[in-house]
Amino acid sequence: MKIVALIARYMLALVFIVFGLNGFLHFIPQPPPASDQAKQFLTIMTASHYLAPVFLVQLISGLLFLSGRTTPLALVCIAPVIVNILIYHGTMDPKAIIGGIIAAVLWGLVFWRYRRAFDGILSFTDPAGSGSR
Repeated sequence: MKIVALIARYMLALVFIVFGLNGFLHFIPQPPPASDQAKQFLTIMTASHYLAPVFLVQLISGLLFLSGRTTPLALVCIAPVIVNILIYHGTMDPKAIIGGIIAAVLWGLVFWRYRRAFDGILSFTDPAGSGSR
């Protein structure tokens, strides 16, 4: 499992570094949107410059995945991006959802390896033992 998670981590790093850089440098041509809703959505996202911080988060997360010490931070940073990729493709471009599913599976494999780093936020008990307030 350790090797599988390592390979998944490096694949996530590669994917998000490449697509994060592509958001700024445009070296991978993008196909036209699959539907009118997708076209409107992407037009608004591009015109408002909303995608610039999304691409920056992708790039930073990809770089964080390269370091084993910052992998939990990378997992937290990239999770909402993956969720939005899945929602976009699930609602507006279902034919291209496979990339999002692959990213989510890779994320899950890496998360499973680093799950102990999240014990505190995934616990349903009070670590201080003082009750809730």
